[in-house]
Amino acid sequence: MVAMAKLLLVLAVAILTISMVESKLKETNNAEEQHQLERVNGQGGQKNGKGSLQSSQCPEQCLRRCSKTRYKKPCLFFCLKCCRACLCVPSGYYGNKEECPCYNNWKTKRGGPRCP
Repeated sequence: MVAMAKLLLVLAVAILTISMVESKLKETNNAEEQHQLERVNGQGGQKNGKGSLQSSQCPEQCLRRCSKTRYKKPCLFFCLKCCRACLCVPSGYYGNKEECPCYNNWKTKRGGPRCP
């Protein structure tokens, strides 16, 4: 019985520790993304290169942008994320990223394009 109580206590501490680490990782990732966006958009809070869309228009524009891909879910996920940050979605189904500098310049940690 005592061994069972110790096991439950160790398990509870492990779960608590894992959730704290996970929370800290999310904070770090959000801070890194915010820093990268600031770098892409311009210095500090200055948002150069933002489009003229409103965030409420993003779902419709991303549905259009991702309509011809086989990978709709990831395309929509990243398109919506980029659109909400940049307020722009390039015309067409592929390419034309030069129309949206923020959308075009936002890169992954490996240097690849973040926005579809």
